[in-house]
Amino acid sequence: MLWVNLWRGVIVSAVFFVLLGLAYPLAETGIGQALFHHQADGSLGTNGSALVGQQWKGPQWFQGRPDGDDPTVTGGSNLGPRSKELVDTYKKRAAALRKQGITPTPELVAASGSGIDPDISPAAAYAQADAVAAARHLPGDQVHALVAAHVEGSQWGFLGVSHVNVLELNEALAGLK
Repeated sequence: MLWVNLWRGVIVSAVFFVLLGLAYPLAETGIGQALFHHQADGSLGTNGSALVGQQWKGPQWFQGRPDGDDPTVTGGSNLGPRSKELVDTYKKRAAALRKQGITPTPELVAASGSGIDPDISPAAAYAQADAVAAARHLPGDQVHALVAAHVEGSQWGFLGVSHVNVLELNEALAGLK
């Protein structure tokens, strides 16, 4: 009787291994690749993934949140709102933005909770538009129109807030003549 129960356990384990360990993941991967190829492959563009915030060097580019250059290091700094180090960091970032002719906004000064946020608010993008236009010797109206074209509304009209993906905006900016 012991061997019969042991054999049944092995059979059930093997069946579930094949179903849940092989068949189900392969089916999910196939469906993802067939219906959502771009997303399943990480939403990659010519400059990386649109889902990961990236640093852009120089005043000729729109800047995202000051999250750092390493997308493998995620998470906040664990500095509290009364931390002198945090306040000093924010003051330095705000001063650097003002020096570039950009009015500081919260997301241009504070890092995101995840450390890899690719989006900023439309207000933060518009705050940078004139400085980017001046650095690229482009008409301000053209850069403002580019920002407006890249404002994404909330999902399904009620989930989340309007935002601008900085990678996609900078890729479009690079395509301007």
